[in-house]
Amino acid sequence: MRRFNKILTILGAVFLLFLFVSFLRFLFGQGDTYPSKGIAILKVKGVITDSEYYLNELKKLKKDKRVKAIVLRVDSPGGSVVPCQEIYSEILRIKKSKPVVVSMGSVAASGGLYISVAATKIFAESATITGSIGVIMQTMNFKKVADRVGIKVVTVKSGSHKDLLNPFKPVDKGDVEIIQSLINDVFSQFLEAVSQGRKINILNLRKIADGRVFSGRRALKLGLVDKIGDLHDAVEEAKKLANVPDAHPFEVKRKTSFFDRVFSENSKIVFDKIGVIINGELESKRLMYLY
Repeated sequence: MRRFNKILTILGAVFLLFLFVSFLRFLFGQGDTYPSKGIAILKVKGVITDSEYYLNELKKLKKDKRVKAIVLRVDSPGGSVVPCQEIYSEILRIKKSKPVVVSMGSVAASGGLYISVAATKIFAESATITGSIGVIMQTMNFKKVADRVGIKVVTVKSGSHKDLLNPFKPVDKGDVEIIQSLINDVFSQFLEAVSQGRKINILNLRKIADGRVFSGRRALKLGLVDKIGDLHDAVEEAKKLANVPDAHPFEVKRKTSFFDRVFSENSKIVFDKIGVIINGELESKRLMYLY
């Protein structure tokens, strides 16, 4: 028994030491280490559901005189409409004072393309999946299932369309028409952004803007990207555009909380999902620029 207690004490001490070291690294390892002449590489990865992080980083990079140009490494199928539009607008503001070059990764489609067309130059790999110009909103209808199990949902509302796409009522033609009109409007905004950013006639753009995807090589022929190349090529282009051949590229590291440092980002995702379920947010109806 004493031996067991001793082992537990040692393990506890090791764990506390680990926490202490992690805490020190968290306190003293969060500073910016930009070179005096730098090309910032900011990664946009995964589905874009929130723009706050990207906007904050872009604004800091815009103000920092050490940063001569920005390379956005886009590896995203897009995401929610408004965050994509916000990132797009911020890139437009930045490129007035310093070059912004996009390097497309495996996927830079729909919203990933939307934010890219604001850049000064766009590079894509020959096999990058891009395109998917369009808007989508999806929801599920549980009316038949609810009827079978005897569930009846009572909705009190101020207007006939206040519960648009309510999953517990029959699909309403009027609801669908309203949502389709909304989607058409947001789709036209997507077309305008691509047309302006890539200098493509909007009538010609409509011919390929039916949601289809393209390889990077095909996108080059269509005028959606400027060059075929990798991240290194994009960085070299950024140096030329900024006229700083001796600039050094550096990656913008995403700052994480102490909790994430100790328990990893995956643990945070699990707790976030549990919170969503507890709050009853089982379904979310969003307009998406998403492939």
